[in-house]
Amino acid sequence: QEQPVESGGGLVQAGGSLRLSCTSSTLSSDGFAWGWFRQAPGKEREGIACVTWSGNTAFYVDSVKGRFTASRDDAKNTLNLQMITLKPEDTAMYYCAPCSSLPGLIIPAQRAPRWGQGTLVTVSS
Repeated sequence: QEQPVESGGGLVQAGGSLRLSCTSSTLSSDGFAWGWFRQAPGKEREGIACVTWSGNTAFYVDSVKGRFTASRDDAKNTLNLQMITLKPEDTAMYYCAPCSSLPGLIIPAQRAPRWGQGTLVTVSS
């Protein structure tokens, strides 16, 4: 699996919106659900959204539910994350990787995922 490439991050005021994208040449063919993870300064990386292989269902953790929408475009090998009503606590480096969803929790689907460089989202108050 190659390293995914995330993009779309930036500086935004609280209440604003951003759209992140992730590309990976294996996204449409590897059979995995793909999702978004983030790591805030001084905190562990956490899964926040996971889109099933079919793309019909997306799971979210409570902290982003209703504000973030994840989707995949297999024709472009792309995973997207539309974020609205951003909060300062959303400030983090955002990554994409294959995912698994559990009750209330989203985790990497692979024991050793290949993380990309990430894209930085900074939300000012």
